[in-house]
Amino acid sequence: MGPWAIPWMMLWLCCLLPSARAHTKIPLDTVKSWADAFGGELYSIVTKYSGSLLLQKKYKDVEPNLKIKEVDGLELVKKFSQQMESMLRRKVEAVERLVEAAEDADLNHEYNSSLEFDYYNSVLINEKDENDNYVELGDEFVLEPNEHFNNLLVNTTYSNIQLPTNVYNKDPDILNGVYMSEALNPVFVDNFERDPTLTWQYFGSSTGFFRLYPGIKWLPDENGVISFDCRNRGWYIQAATSPKDIVIVVDVSGSMKGLRLTIAKHTIVTILDTLGENDFVNIIAYNDYVHFVEPCFKGILVQADRDNREHFKQLVDELQAKGVGTVNKALAESFKILREFRDAGQGCLCNQAIMLITDGALEDYEAVFEKYNWPDRKVRVFTYLIGREVTFAPNVKWIACNNKGYYTQISTLADVQENVMEYLHVLSRPMVINHDHDIIWTEAYMDSALPQSAELFSSQAQSLLLMTTVAMPVFSKKNETRSHGILLGVVGSDVPLRELLKLAPRYKLGVHGYAFLNTNNGYILSHPDLRPLYKEGKKLKPKPNYNSVDLSEVEWEDQDEILRTAMINGETGYLTMDVKVPVDKGKRVLFLTNDYFFTDISGTPFSLGVVLSRGHGEYILLGNTSVEEGLHDLLQPDLSLADEWIYCITDIDPDHRKLSQLEAMIRFLNGEDPDLECDEELLQEVLFDAVVTAPMEAYWTALALNMSMETEAGVEMAFLGTRAGLMRSVPYVGSEKISNRRFLTRRDKESIFTMDHFPLWYRRAAEHPPGSFIYSVVSEDDPEGGGLPKVVTVSTAVAVAVNGKMGIAAAVGVQMKLELLQRKFWKATQQPNDTDCSAFDGACPLSCQDDILNCFLIDNNGFILISKRPAETGKFFGAVDGSVMTQLLNMGMFRRVTMYDYQAMCKVHSHHHSGARPLLSPIYAFLAAVKWLISDFLIFLLEFNMSNFWHSNNLADAKAVFHHSHKHKKHDVLQPCDTEYPVFVYEPAIQETNGLIKCGDCQKMFVVQQITSSNLLLLITDATCDCSGFPPVLLDEKEVKYILPLKCERMRSQKLRRRPDSCHAFHPEENAQDCGGAAEVSISPMLLLLPLALLLR
Repeated sequence: MGPWAIPWMMLWLCCLLPSARAHTKIPLDTVKSWADAFGGELYSIVTKYSGSLLLQKKYKDVEPNLKIKEVDGLELVKKFSQQMESMLRRKVEAVERLVEAAEDADLNHEYNSSLEFDYYNSVLINEKDENDNYVELGDEFVLEPNEHFNNLLVNTTYSNIQLPTNVYNKDPDILNGVYMSEALNPVFVDNFERDPTLTWQYFGSSTGFFRLYPGIKWLPDENGVISFDCRNRGWYIQAATSPKDIVIVVDVSGSMKGLRLTIAKHTIVTILDTLGENDFVNIIAYNDYVHFVEPCFKGILVQADRDNREHFKQLVDELQAKGVGTVNKALAESFKILREFRDAGQGCLCNQAIMLITDGALEDYEAVFEKYNWPDRKVRVFTYLIGREVTFAPNVKWIACNNKGYYTQISTLADVQENVMEYLHVLSRPMVINHDHDIIWTEAYMDSALPQSAELFSSQAQSLLLMTTVAMPVFSKKNETRSHGILLGVVGSDVPLRELLKLAPRYKLGVHGYAFLNTNNGYILSHPDLRPLYKEGKKLKPKPNYNSVDLSEVEWEDQDEILRTAMINGETGYLTMDVKVPVDKGKRVLFLTNDYFFTDISGTPFSLGVVLSRGHGEYILLGNTSVEEGLHDLLQPDLSLADEWIYCITDIDPDHRKLSQLEAMIRFLNGEDPDLECDEELLQEVLFDAVVTAPMEAYWTALALNMSMETEAGVEMAFLGTRAGLMRSVPYVGSEKISNRRFLTRRDKESIFTMDHFPLWYRRAAEHPPGSFIYSVVSEDDPEGGGLPKVVTVSTAVAVAVNGKMGIAAAVGVQMKLELLQRKFWKATQQPNDTDCSAFDGACPLSCQDDILNCFLIDNNGFILISKRPAETGKFFGAVDGSVMTQLLNMGMFRRVTMYDYQAMCKVHSHHHSGARPLLSPIYAFLAAVKWLISDFLIFLLEFNMSNFWHSNNLADAKAVFHHSHKHKKHDVLQPCDTEYPVFVYEPAIQETNGLIKCGDCQKMFVVQQITSSNLLLLITDATCDCSGFPPVLLDEKEVKYILPLKCERMRSQKLRRRPDSCHAFHPEENAQDCGGAAEVSISPMLLLLPLALLLR
């Protein structure tokens, strides 16, 4: 070998060195000893300060006095259903009394066109002028807060009158109607006295006024407009008409440009707002050719649920006018759809109608009617002539009058509302002539019209904000108007769904059980997983489709829709499903086997379901103790009860409303208040739990007094909860030092017993072996966290066993500072420098403080509790180290579970004009600025002092449309969508593992060891090997994108539904010649500026 060969060989060896670099070897025994030491100390701290072993012993001692009874789910659901039916029947009786009173009052009232009459106007009450005198229609009206009405200021002695801004409050029709309906006041009061669970009662008049009891102060919106019109509400429309199939046909030819198209669009939106989930609809636009505004809906009708109506509104907003109008083809297509659906037994199988919206009709259209509609005239045709031109009025009116419809002319935006309402009066005629008082129940809805609705949104569980309405039509009984079928209006009463669910008490349903309601259309009426609100900025708003969420979208494991089908058909029965239940904002999942029991609620279109989870969820614990002993222990200061549970009924008698549930219960048990009604079975459970858990107070108090601030500084609170909703808690530090002050308060709903659920710490503990503790870090998005998690909640379940049956009696735990956990962790994960390393295979002495190691404490869902880098606390481990997480998934230590959310909201980039266009020409930029100034000035003129020109303030609707159009100019809007997201779950069968990951020129070693009696894992990785080339494993939610054919198929699919029982389509005595005429409109000169302003916009 020559002298030159040695340097070359050294260079060659150097080049090989990186690929042969040894990895950091982490001794398995070292990691196991760390895990054991840390786990042992943790277990010692949490058992000591929670008192879990003492509580377990106390329940063990009383096992001989305990009975564990298996719940009969079918009997339970039938019992709940009967109670709900009884409650709802009382609401129906109240409404029937109002109908009778209103019809009698009308029969005895003689119309007086010059009637002068003062009434309480809900907007003007208590208002004074500059001379300190009450304004006209605004006399003094006493208002007081009332808990039964969500603490709103109300008057339970009188009702008062609300009118939309575009209805003149002294119109003779209004004055006569208000005067006549004064007869309802004593009936409202009498109804409320008979049934104190009644909430709002009201009469919505066909002339536009709304009589509401109890009376309230009504507030205009931010534009000074009262847009609420009772005739637009679902309860009014459903009571006034039978179900209907509607095809809306709109002219989009060139002559419809400008204001005419704006009015036409507003007319379509107004018609859509009169439809409900029992109706079916489609929209056809025509010019030179016929096209469906939603191509996926070609040739069919779709259910007019909120989802589809909102979708149609967006498509209508994009319509443009061009070409020449040919109405014949559009009418023929409409008749074909309606006939095909009728013949196939699809749609509503009741009323069918075509709504023709046009600015004129030139063709010979008689042949179309002869071919498709005459002589039977099964389809009514309603015509809306847009614009002031009267040339085509006879033609357009002829179409309506010869097809049992109604004709109106709409010249301004302000005319739209009143003219659209006319078709409802026509459709109601057969029912009115027959005097058929059908009782209707609406789908779930959220009443955002009343004052303080925003506060209610934020103060209650989302699923409990909804209500249903029972309503009945009110007819004129006068013989002289019988053939006209005059609908006077609709009476109704609201039923908050939380009142119904009070009849299915939580304590009977177990830790994970719940009750839910759905409608004849398969839509959710109430369900703990229903999320009707979403956040836009800082505001909570109802989702566009909040009340058309299908049962199959919440109970999505019901893939064959067996449960849905049975419940829609009103069957009684049960089935079993394995389900994945998301908890903790979707970050975690519980795997349960649920039994579903279901039946119908007689006299309503609703069905009730009760869910019990297998195992402990189907057992109820029955203990026995004396009232005297239990009362003594109830009075301890550390004890509280679930505020939302009904131990005693306190919201009916005004004397009881100020009582807490605990105060009411004590008064009942002491015999101080014989009028109180209480659930004696639940009270017995509470008394028993109070006695068994009483020693915990003394135990915790003694610990607090003798606490070593050096070794255990950081344990802040001990708490427990029992299956009867009883809670005890004791702070170990002063209240000002508690890190998470929201915990166990109403500000943190997940941590307390509610009508919807048991606390999260209780639910998670119940699914882990008793004695094993669940550790959960307060999430980083929590406002109390100050950006990073600071607190750990620890809990364990307490089980009892009797005759081989195991029930969960309670859960107990502590809340501690994360800092305490970190202190113990870093102390346990190091070897002293004088360690005898001869027994260890690998690096020794070793410490998690060494630069060569990364040490993590993670939970069973992969979230980091402890890391060297504090910013990683609370994050998902896969986002921090994708290489190790990927390997853990491949080895089966973790598994990925795909979850679905069919109530998600996704960002959609809305269409807008290119922002680059003004840059092309300085002249364009100048013209755009001038255009903006002129249009804003015109809108200002239109809004300024309008009452001087037009006493009825009819511009309200125009303003509403104008303001609404600007809301769509945001670039990113949120729309309902379907999403999927992963949850990662530790497989406890694998208690320890290790592996090597090849990363380029190095190998990365990792070791994982389970921490005993916990849901925690110790994870040690080699910090010297860079594996950043591996992609992170993320928890990102992804929108489920459907390819066009599949998307159309999903949109077109007609799910099973049960039609309403009654239908009133035609009556031989109805006066078909009462088919409308040219509307006389008082024109304000200022209104002439509106087209120009809107076009400039």
